[in-house]
This record gives sequence, structure tokens and C-alpha cells, in this order.
Amino acid sequence: MSTVTETQAPALTGSDIPTYHQVPETTYDLDWADLSTLDLSLFDQPGGKERLAKQLLDAIQNIGFFYIINFGLSQEEVDRQFSIGKQLFDLPLDEKLKYRAELEKGGYNGYKPAGLREIAPGVFDNTEIYNIPKFIPALELPNPSIVSNNRPIIESFARHIHDQIVRKLLTLIAIILDLPESYFLDVHRYTERSDCHLRYMKYHRRTAEENDKAGGIWSKGHTDFGSLTLLFRQPVAALQVRTPEGQWKWVKPYPGSITVNLADSLQFLTNGFLKSSIHRVVAPPPDQRDVDRLGLLYFVRPEDSLELRPVESAVLRRLGYDQAVDNSAVGITAGEWVKARVAKGVDRGPARSEIGDQPIIGGVVARYYD
Repeated sequence: MSTVTETQAPALTGSDIPTYHQVPETTYDLDWADLSTLDLSLFDQPGGKERLAKQLLDAIQNIGFFYIINFGLSQEEVDRQFSIGKQLFDLPLDEKLKYRAELEKGGYNGYKPAGLREIAPGVFDNTEIYNIPKFIPALELPNPSIVSNNRPIIESFARHIHDQIVRKLLTLIAIILDLPESYFLDVHRYTERSDCHLRYMKYHRRTAEENDKAGGIWSKGHTDFGSLTLLFRQPVAALQVRTPEGQWKWVKPYPGSITVNLADSLQFLTNGFLKSSIHRVVAPPPDQRDVDRLGLLYFVRPEDSLELRPVESAVLRRLGYDQAVDNSAVGITAGEWVKARVAKGVDRGPARSEIGDQPIIGGVVARYYD
């Protein structure tokens, strides 16, 4: 079980934050996905951006998931965030509920308790989430003391992700599309209102009976809402990606890496050339079933006001992606899309296992996969 040194003072700060200890990786030889790895240390070397852009293009045309390494954060800095997340979720439920997100209104920042989504008939999600938005005045919210007392550490971590990791990835995508390098940076500005956020996430372990009732599925196959999702390495195997052939492959948690996937906004903006990656979360292999799965993620989303209209790109024209294939998406903004998907996510309709296509907004649907 993932643990940190126990403490009675959840508001510890800085060097007082307990050391986080990850569990061992599974010993099972799973059917791992063959994903590319981008070394971001090459970005500032002569010709490095161009080499990385070519590698990224090859990666995302295949499966839409890839790894990055040498991203400028030490393992100690990453583990400190896992420790903060562990202490956050250890708080009493009534304390966490003081910071509940307005999910039913499409609000995502703050706390999501477990049990809001019916994932199979009679089986509800077992996932807690705490989202921290960008550190700008327009998005300031109250937080539990473990978050507010460690704001400098959390803010520094989140800003590094945006400024030193996301900046490079969005630049590479612009190069792929033969656009100015700053093209996507100009619609993902940190200072502007958007739904970018840092997430602490906890999948609670399930009993064998619960897993059987849910068919071993903890989160049905889906796409993410924004531009990119960054998943920091944690060793509990549960994430699977869907290949173009419709097969599910496990995503291996490589040490020192971040797993990255493309999301809806980039698919809208490139008219389907860059495809939102389909993935799901399943019960871990037997040697990891008795532990909780703590996650640390960063979600990259365009500025709320950006209309999700295909960009003008010579590459898209040349490849035949210059005409909107789904005109119903034109006119929807990034902010509207996220809020609508969030609200639908907690809609008390049929169980998620019974849903294929779910209408979201303006005639656009989200698709779920078995």
C-alpha cells in the first residue's frame, strides 16, 4: 500500500512534508503498449525541436499516447506532491466536503467525492479528486490547510509544468502543423481564464465482489476534455489505451517519466488530424489489487473563450483536414465544452456501462468505449 510517514499535523509545510513511498511495480507480464519516449532535454539543442516534432508526429499518429523524460522536475519534487495528495485525502470527509466543486454546474475546481457516477448498474465510482486551478486572481478559491499552507510548493510545481513542459509540447504541435511556434501558446496563456488544473486523484481499492460487478472496469473508455493530459508516474498498473485496431493495451509506468495523451480540443482544432486518445482505467493485476491508486496529473486546456474551430494550416489542407467534418462543433468555446462535459459526468442518467454516445452540447457527443 502506498504510504507516507503518519502525522497528526496535516498542515505541515516544505521540508516537513512526510516522505512518500511508492509501492513496487507489478510482477505480471502484461500486454504493454509500445509507446514512444520524447527526451525534452533535446528541445533547446540545435535542431532538437524539429527532431522531437518528427518523433511526436510518429507517436501520435500511431496511438496518441507517449512518454516524456528529462522534464526538469526531480523525483523528490514529484514525490512531495504525492505526499500532499495523500495527506489531503486522509482528511475527514466532512472537512473535504467544505471544498466540494460545483460539478453539477460544470465547475471542476475543488473536491469531488467518490460515488457520484454509476459506472455499472448498482456500482458507483470509488474515486476522489481534488483539482487546483491556475494560480491567477480570477480563479482563486479557498482550500484545505494542507493545500493553502503549501501553496508556494504547489504553485511552483504547477507553473513549472505549464512554463517548461506544456510550452515545449505545444510548440512541437505547432511545428507539426507548420504554424508559428507560438500559435498554441497564444491560446493557452497562463494569465488568462481556462480550465487548466493540477489534480490529486485517489482510486480506492475494491473488493473482488465489487470488481466482478463492475466487470473489472473502474472508468469506461473515454477521451479527455482539453488539449493534453500529463500523468506523473505511479506504479499501480491500471491505465489502458485503445489502439487504432480496437485493442486495449496496458500503459507501463516507466520510472522518471510522464505519460502524455492528446485530448478533445486538439482534435476539434485540427479537424480530427490529431485524435483525442481513448483510454480507460481497470482493476490492477492481482499483486496490486489490495492497494489504493494515488494519482498526480496536470490537465492542459485552452483559454475558455477559444472557439473550437479548425485552424488554418497548410499541412491540414494538404492532407485533406481543412474542412470541418463536424460543423456542430463550430461555435462552441473551449470553456463551454469543458463545463458541459463536467456536468454530464455527474448526470444521474443510465450507468456509464450502458452509455455509448452521450450528447454534450450543440449536437456534439462524447463516446464511451467498452
